[in-house]
Amino acid sequence: MNSTRNQSQCKRCGTCCMAGGPALHREDREIVKCGKIPLKDLYTIRQGELARDNVKGSLQPVSSELIKIKGKGRTWACIYYDEGSKSCGIYKDRPVECRVLNCRDTFAIEAIYDTERLTRKDLIGGVPHLWDLVTEHEQRCACHILAKLAGRLEDVKDRVAVEGIKEMVSYDIQLRAVILEKGGLDSALFDFLFGRPLTEILPGFGLQSHQKDGKFVITPTGF
Repeated sequence: MNSTRNQSQCKRCGTCCMAGGPALHREDREIVKCGKIPLKDLYTIRQGELARDNVKGSLQPVSSELIKIKGKGRTWACIYYDEGSKSCGIYKDRPVECRVLNCRDTFAIEAIYDTERLTRKDLIGGVPHLWDLVTEHEQRCACHILAKLAGRLEDVKDRVAVEGIKEMVSYDIQLRAVILEKGGLDSALFDFLFGRPLTEILPGFGLQSHQKDGKFVITPTGF
């Protein structure tokens, strides 16, 4: 009996927490709404964006958006994980994925993994002007469109595709800059509102961007 109980208990090794913050589900809505997990601590992986699927063990385009807890600094470690004490800063209010995860038996986490995902609309759909910005950005910077354009750039000869990507990247950068300057929003919210900057998403599609003479240049990764 002792052996069975030990196998079901968390050893607090921190491996799961160091591998990245959890994705949130609708069951987690209230802990976000009441501020126990503030929006600035979240980021959005948008539909069609490439992300590592921990269950499948590979990079996959996500079928629907994911809202996740940010990593600490430039690491994957969940921002709420204290490596020194091997403890969670929001343990009593931890998300459902954290509560069901057992690294020695993944049945429970696999059962809920793709179900009832929390979305930006669940959290800010009732904030008209803010939600309008999010939906416009999603329409103009949709990842599935970016993927199609990137697929046409085997050697950057498709100028229409190049210009389309450049327009998307420019809009993404300018929108964030204008909102920061005139909107009075904390820039820490941008990763939740608009997802990662397109310049950071491009490498997943085999592309990179840089500025030359004040203009954006799109090239395959490694050029």
